Amino acid sequence: MAARGRLFRALPRARVSQKQIRLASISFTLCKELEAASFSEDRTCKANNGMYRIFSGIQPTGIPHLGNYLGAIQNWVRLQEEYNSVLYSIVDLHSLTVPRDPTSLNQCILDTTATILACGINPKRCFLFQQSQVPEHAELGWILGCFTSVPRLRRLPQWKIKDASQKNEGNVGLFTYPVLQAADILLYKSTHVPVGEDQVLHLELAQDIAQHFNKKYGKFFPIPRAILNSTKKIKSLRDPTAKMSKSDPQKLATVSLMDSAEEIVLKFRKAVTDFTSEVTYDPDSRPGVSNLVSIHAAVTGLGIKEVLHQSVGLDTAHYKMMVAEAVIQKLAPVRSEMKRLQQDKCYLQNVLKAGAEKAKELAAPVYQEVRRLEAELFAGLVLGLHSSIPACCSLGYSSSPPKSV
Repeated sequence: MAARGRLFRALPRARVSQKQIRLASISFTLCKELEAASFSEDRTCKANNGMYRIFSGIQPTGIPHLGNYLGAIQNWVRLQEEYNSVLYSIVDLHSLTVPRDPTSLNQCILDTTATILACGINPKRCFLFQQSQVPEHAELGWILGCFTSVPRLRRLPQWKIKDASQKNEGNVGLFTYPVLQAADILLYKSTHVPVGEDQVLHLELAQDIAQHFNKKYGKFFPIPRAILNSTKKIKSLRDPTAKMSKSDPQKLATVSLMDSAEEIVLKFRKAVTDFTSEVTYDPDSRPGVSNLVSIHAAVTGLGIKEVLHQSVGLDTAHYKMMVAEAVIQKLAPVRSEMKRLQQDKCYLQNVLKAGAEKAKELAAPVYQEVRRLEAELFAGLVLGLHSSIPACCSLGYSSSPPKSV
């Protein structure tokens, strides 16, 4: 129970002001308040037969980068060792919100799978599967979309940002993306979801949809709670005010897990800092140096204070090389294992196939029950409507059985 308490920082329904939504961000203070908030474990798990179930997903948009590894995948590895029901999905349907070449997408799915396995995910300890191989994800997404209002989705900051970047011509898939996320989570009656700060509002939507469904049909879905990672968000090496991203046009901004030692050294040597040579941690006034400190702490497993103690007497130029060396040591075995796995496509495909079969065993009964509940409601509406229609307005339908010919 103590380990569970440390890992699960449960979130009640987030309360975010309209001003914060317009700014498209969640403040650090809010996240800390959410982390500290308590919840009833018994109530969360009753709808799932008392079992904790964790779900998380990653888009197959290329080789994951250092931020993905430190911010999400390392946490996944830890959770699979702590809990017995864990599902991790390659969410390929989500990646279709931008045009994708089928051949390239298939390769990205395998590359992402190889990366996750190389980082320590064990298919014997969790279900690792491709989202589109379990069609109930999309089917439940449609049903849950009918529980979700357009204004509710319009308020989500990620939609506002991405729609603006596409000159207000964002596609429907991008708009309903958070509903499919909710379906991913609720399909397995997940109780907890590892999320980053930028996904808290999307999880709140999943909570709202679950509560709406439960209000209509009775207690069915657990209300999913968040697990916030304690690792600081890894920023771009060229713009430390933005998060590290695979889509960043600046090649020196992002450290890929497949980068060579030489490439890693170059990227850290060119990392943006400032004109003060001392190494300190102050994200507001010194974001560049603070980003390096965060990376150093994350790859070594040390605290911020310990890292700063090790850097006493170093200027930022030498400190960059210290961080680069720590990253190289951390990623070397991962990179080696990724290369080995990428040569065995058959194994990767079999892992995803086996994971999908296991995921379907959990998803199918949940989805069938949702359909049953929906069908009962629809049947009740039809019967009520039919009984209220005068015989003269029955559109040719007769209440008596047909006569035999």
